[in-house]
Amino acid sequence: MLNKFGSSGQGEAKVQYLDGDFRVISPGAYVRCAVTGARIPLEDLKYWSVDRQEAYATPEAVLERHHLTAAP
Repeated sequence: MLNKFGSSGQGEAKVQYLDGDFRVISPGAYVRCAVTGARIPLEDLKYWSVDRQEAYATPEAVLERHHLTAAP
């Protein structure tokens, strides 16, 4: 099993988002923001949703996703 510091390669990683941590399932250097599509290097990954299993580049992206899904 790989941990968040054990990734290798230059492509997109496959990640399982957990409460307060994440697990690298398939090695890579980054994940994509679910809102903006921006590349997020794994060492900079700070924001994600366990329920949606998606990453966010910034706190603003988190708020935007929450706002989009909370709308009627």
